[in-house]
Amino acid sequence: MAISLRNMSFSRQLLPIFAVVGVIGAGFYIVGELPDRAIAQPRVQPPKATGDLANAPRVAGAGLVEPASEIIDIGAALSGLVTDLRVAPGDTVGKGDVLFMVDDRAARAALAEANAAIAEARAAIAEASAAQTTARQQLDLYRKLDDPAAVSRAEVIRVEGEETAATSRLGLARARLAAAEARAASTRTEIERLTVRAPIAGEILAVNIRPGEFVSTQGGGNAAPFIQMGTTNPLHIRIDIDESEVARVKLGADATVSPRGAADIRVKAKFVRAEPLVVPKRSLTNSAAERVDVRVMQVIYAVPPSEAFKVGQQVDAFIPARATAAKGN
Repeated sequence: MAISLRNMSFSRQLLPIFAVVGVIGAGFYIVGELPDRAIAQPRVQPPKATGDLANAPRVAGAGLVEPASEIIDIGAALSGLVTDLRVAPGDTVGKGDVLFMVDDRAARAALAEANAAIAEARAAIAEASAAQTTARQQLDLYRKLDDPAAVSRAEVIRVEGEETAATSRLGLARARLAAAEARAASTRTEIERLTVRAPIAGEILAVNIRPGEFVSTQGGGNAAPFIQMGTTNPLHIRIDIDESEVARVKLGADATVSPRGAADIRVKAKFVRAEPLVVPKRSLTNSAAERVDVRVMQVIYAVPPSEAFKVGQQVDAFIPARATAAKGN
């Protein structure tokens, strides 16, 4: 029996067919998009206490790796163009080594002018001193004459005037020499300030300038430091302890630390000091359960040389708890 499309009803015959096909397609789509609920081991193992701390009272904290000297942000005393950059990240420098130089041509021109003024003042001093000596010798000669009438009074007055004028020129020349030497010293200081040197011996961590760039002493608060450096042997770890856990921390005890994402690497860190000021928490771990509206005590530990730790890296730490606090628990 042939089916006539002309006699078929859309609402009674075709629409139910389309509905059934849509339901079947939706079912296949839902089944295909179901998440994989198979159980698998996590790629990154969470940090956990081991050894003596595995079953002992402990305090957990997160921290950052930093140089033993802390990070030193290098700036410039004077603004100008960078003409010479002497370091790169990873370089080791000694105290006083040149890091970079700012254009000093104007300062060196001013120094040349000051040196010329010094030479001119010294020549003027020599001329005035010679004139003063000559005038004084002539006056002494006139005063030693037995016959006062041998030299006219006018001649004596003239020589006295020359001696006074020479003395005045000598004083003025000496003052000009002092001023020129002061300008030269100030200019040499400015030239030295245009050469930026390492304040301590350490490692260059970051370089944010290039030759030809303009460095300004008026940089905003968000401007990156020109160079960052620090003493990286040894490395320190600054661990944040929640203010609610401060009383439980056993200060002076060694801590067990692991790099973030490498819980299988566990290193004993030596206690260095605890910062006396409790501060708002600034170092965040980006954990969904992390509280940011707390204050923390910062405890500093030293770690032995290891390729596992880099400056700025986050770490997880476990610190023994005080015995009294353990009994209370």
